Amino acid sequence: MNEANADDVVDRLGRWASGRGPLYLLLAARLRALIDDGVLPPGLPLPPDRTLAGRLAVGRGTVVAAYDLLQQQGRVVRRQGSGTRVAALDLPATRSTDGVEANPLLLHILHPPDGVRLLTCAAPDEPPPELAQAYAEAIEHLPGMRDLGYQPAGNPALLAAVAAYYCDRGLPTTTREIIVTTGAQQALTLLAGLLVSPGDTVLTESPTYPGAIEVFRHAAAVVRPMTVDPPGLAAAPRERPTLVYTVPTARNPTGSVMDAGTRRRLAAFAAEHDVPLIEDEVCAELCFDGRTPAPVAAYARGEQVITISSLSKAVWGGLRIGWIRASAPLISRLARLRAVHDLGGEVVGQLAAAALLARLEDIRRARVRTLRARHDHLCAELRAHLPSWSFEPAQGGQTIWVRLPRGEAGSFAQVALRHGVAVPPGRSFDPLGGHEDHLRLHFLLPRAELSQAVRALAAAWRAYDGTERPASRHTLIV
Repeated sequence: MNEANADDVVDRLGRWASGRGPLYLLLAARLRALIDDGVLPPGLPLPPDRTLAGRLAVGRGTVVAAYDLLQQQGRVVRRQGSGTRVAALDLPATRSTDGVEANPLLLHILHPPDGVRLLTCAAPDEPPPELAQAYAEAIEHLPGMRDLGYQPAGNPALLAAVAAYYCDRGLPTTTREIIVTTGAQQALTLLAGLLVSPGDTVLTESPTYPGAIEVFRHAAAVVRPMTVDPPGLAAAPRERPTLVYTVPTARNPTGSVMDAGTRRRLAAFAAEHDVPLIEDEVCAELCFDGRTPAPVAAYARGEQVITISSLSKAVWGGLRIGWIRASAPLISRLARLRAVHDLGGEVVGQLAAAALLARLEDIRRARVRTLRARHDHLCAELRAHLPSWSFEPAQGGQTIWVRLPRGEAGSFAQVALRHGVAVPPGRSFDPLGGHEDHLRLHFLLPRAELSQAVRALAAAWRAYDGTERPASRHTLIV
């Protein structure tokens, strides 16, 4: 099994070590579940004992005992010289065996709550009071509605509100240039389905939002990193990209904000090479200086720049309302594609979103004030308890990008998990699996909980750094 496949197995294990009992039993139980669910299909080679032990930051004996138990239960076959493979099993007709990829961050959403403090999923866990009021106003509109409710492009009230939002930001927009989606994730999925064919090259920044990487991979694209400085843009045409994806404002995971000159260069690049460019503005309203920069589309000379956004970060992740702003012909094609998938979004939520956009400035101001305070607190705690870790303070958003002084973040994440904190390693944010010495931390928790999380991370780091030599990803823990 190659290194990438070993990483895939580790990603699918999720929070395997967060239960009670010996580690080998916890590991065996999680592997057995993955095998029984068809995520690890029959015949798949599993990582060698030493390799998996190194990835999980456990002793080799833990992996050997887990594999031996799985062999006794008929889930794996172990042979001297040929390693360990998933055994052939009698499968229910409905069981999937296609080895579906799962983003490790999404696995934490799918995993049931287990007392682990999650620094993985960067989304607000408490809706603002304005949300309930917006829904109450939306429900008041229902008695007078005379509509089937199937609106693939979106509810007219929300389309008008989103168009007005962009006009207020200096980007003239009509309702024909907007389509409402079930969050920004569906926006990405629709665009990839329409614009990307198997084998196409998609360029992204690195690090970048891992959900986008997974969408493009699901479309069978080749995802490659690019830089948005002048040398990087000059080299990009050699990749012959079909699509470019960027997060210019409050970038996930670094929290950086792209300057106006770089936005102009990106827009000019898209126009010159006639390449669609997706700018993800999900966190655009969360800049700590209180200003929301102009979208890249505001600098565009043509129709190549496509803007996506949602209310999941500024308001609440449970409000699954997002949108795409693009040329009217592209929006029309997207609406037809959307109709095939689900006939359109839920109407009451869209009416509530229209009401929320009218109050967005007040919501944004309160949210940024909270985020900035929690960001500063997290940075102070890291400097106090983990002074060897390095990071740049964020300019906005919800996350910071931390570099470890040694070791490999994936292995450290396993140790952190056993100390009650789940953190995402850097390779999840890199299309080529790089940034192995980085991890992302969010600052969405109250300050007391952030302090507890940092102290747990500090304890995990002492355990990890005390037993691990300064290492590459191939260092083994035995």
